[in-house]
Amino acid sequence: MSRRLFPRFVLALVPLLLLWLAAGPVWAQEQGDVIVLEAEGPVTPAMASYFERGVDAGEEGDAAAVLIILDTPGGGLETTQEIIRLFRNASVPVIVYVGPAGVQAASAGSLLTLAAHASGMAPETVIGAASPVSGGGEDIGDTLYRKVVEDLKAQVRSLAERRGEEAVALAEAMIEEARAVHAGEALDAGLIDAVSDDAPGLLDQLDGQSVIVNGQEQVLRTAEAQRTPREMNVIERALHALSNPTLVSILLAIAVPSILIELRSPGGWVAGFVGVVSLALAFYGLGQLPVNWFGLLLIGAAFVLFLMEVHAPGVGALAIVGALSLFAGMLVLFNSPGSPEFARISIPVAVAITATTSGFFLFLLTMALRAQREQPLTGKEGLIGRTGRVRKTFVPAPSGSLTFAGSVLVHGEIWQAEAEEAVKTGEKVVVTGAEGFTLRVEREAGADEVDEES
Repeated sequence: MSRRLFPRFVLALVPLLLLWLAAGPVWAQEQGDVIVLEAEGPVTPAMASYFERGVDAGEEGDAAAVLIILDTPGGGLETTQEIIRLFRNASVPVIVYVGPAGVQAASAGSLLTLAAHASGMAPETVIGAASPVSGGGEDIGDTLYRKVVEDLKAQVRSLAERRGEEAVALAEAMIEEARAVHAGEALDAGLIDAVSDDAPGLLDQLDGQSVIVNGQEQVLRTAEAQRTPREMNVIERALHALSNPTLVSILLAIAVPSILIELRSPGGWVAGFVGVVSLALAFYGLGQLPVNWFGLLLIGAAFVLFLMEVHAPGVGALAIVGALSLFAGMLVLFNSPGSPEFARISIPVAVAITATTSGFFLFLLTMALRAQREQPLTGKEGLIGRTGRVRKTFVPAPSGSLTFAGSVLVHGEIWQAEAEEAVKTGEKVVVTGAEGFTLRVEREAGADEVDEES
């Protein structure tokens, strides 16, 4: 393969590699296996994609069940309902296990547990607290709140009615009163099917239990089934990680200054590319989190103040105000009243990001402006200020003007030049300007240094 064709061959493989990463490895299992998925963190579209791939693999491979080991603080309602539809329309039994000990299935997690065909919890785990909040994290208005709450209550009633009146009442209280219960209380109310120390123990307990799967009764055969773990693919893990507010804050801190630097000093592509990619990932993450968009305005204002400080340097007041605006923006963006804990950013982290970003941004802009103010080193502009020697004595210009014309050796090259006085061969001159291919020079009396190549 020629060297010219090799880069094209590599570029042709890039889309195939991205498709492979998006699709993930082929999942194969023996008939009757239990596919085991592990989901930790907020309920996100990436998690929904992971569950969908697991259910599809279970249906195609005639699996005994799909077991989801769940630990979540909650997530978006739209994504949660998408996963609920996936579970209820699956042709393979879906089992949710809230474990290991000490974890939770809060908010959206409680709805997913109810939507499963069978469920269990580890000791010392918690389920519930499913009251809805707005996209900004705060409690929503009374009218809209009632509409959302009643809709969710109707949904959980339909999911829990097969478990009895006590389970229905508890499920409604999770929505209406943000009630949460531990594993033993959930089992006593019939909200779950078993409490087990681990996933294998849960599968043993559920063996022989009848469940309704897509309108058909099925008997779970899970005690002797081979457990086949499946993991998120690379892209799913990356997108799922963007539900972390700290990571989103860092991406914003990288994106905005990178784009501003590119706009301020166009020509390079690295800063602009990094800025655009970081901004796109940051906005994807913001779309998964309950955020207050006023915080984003404060962050943008902070970088405008940094730019003003660099262009009009003073005592640093603009930089200080910009740093305070950036810090406030980080907190307002993620720490609105009512925001769940997983969507918040700690004050020490906000301080660290603010200090690092402010210092780095001001440093880069200062260095960029200093570079722009330096004398050019190449081209005609780079000759201004250089010294040389006269190669041909200057004589009055033929145009009849008051200037004198001759030639000089500057930086190893011979140039046509003009001066306001006659300059003799061998005398030192300094370049004061350039017009076309003609330099403007003047005698440099007493100059000690001449360009080495002259």
